[in-house]
Amino acid sequence: MEKKSLKGWLYLLPAFLFLGVFMVYPLIDVFIYAFEENFNFVTQQSTGIGFANFEHVLKDPYFVQALKNTLILVAITVPLSTAIALVISLGLSSIKWLRKLFQTVYFLPYVTNTLAVGLVFMILFKPTEYTDGMVNLLINLFGGQTVDFIEGPYWAKMFVLCFYTIWVVLPFKILILTGALASVNQTYYDAARVDGTSKGRMFWRITLPMISPMISYLVITGFIGAFKAYSDSVALFGTNLNVAGMNTIVGYVYDMLYGASGGYPSYASAAAVILFFIVLTITCINLVVSKKHVHY
Repeated sequence: MEKKSLKGWLYLLPAFLFLGVFMVYPLIDVFIYAFEENFNFVTQQSTGIGFANFEHVLKDPYFVQALKNTLILVAITVPLSTAIALVISLGLSSIKWLRKLFQTVYFLPYVTNTLAVGLVFMILFKPTEYTDGMVNLLINLFGGQTVDFIEGPYWAKMFVLCFYTIWVVLPFKILILTGALASVNQTYYDAARVDGTSKGRMFWRITLPMISPMISYLVITGFIGAFKAYSDSVALFGTNLNVAGMNTIVGYVYDMLYGASGGYPSYASAAAVILFFIVLTITCINLVVSKKHVHY
């Protein structure tokens, strides 16, 4: 028995080494940098240990703006994308003809390059000297005024960012929910039809409880993914996100390391630690809520 146990640990050793080198060690290093005050990147020395880096980051207007953008993005895109994916998945599950074709079409954005999709969105939303863009043409058609969704007002830029983010994450959620709906035992529906149960009641009493584990999974991973958003903003507004006012927390961390105001690993680490605790808190809340509402 001991030989078998030793053999199992040897099989797991490469995975433990990989996790230790590329995940555990960097995480510990980030926490160390975050608490080192006045850290000099050249000499690799600091003046002490404390919370000065956190105070600087929390008072930085660029970080406050990035935090605001990230929270708005999370609050809008996660519930909306999950709800829309559920509606589309229900529609796909109810049709037999051309179902695979529709599934392929809905999955295409997931395998398309993020920056390429962002370029398409810029063409659709950004006015140029030649055209106002397809979206503005539709707005003008209904009597509205042209809006620059890329370089215009904040609400317009946030609308495009949320729209783009939902579009990008929808395929994966549709794939997961379509599979979950297909795995529901049809016997429950047959028994409900015999009792004369309406379709709405079957959805709330059978379908939703049966697929609730997958919905919980998508919500939790959706929150984590939305808090890590960065490439979406870059694809739409370019690399100078602070000027555009559309930076995210991950973008702020990158700027503190490699951007125009970069070279401050302590500030970047402090922002990363703040993001870590925000994501950890939201995830724990979701797990507690899921225990009451998720049926396994």
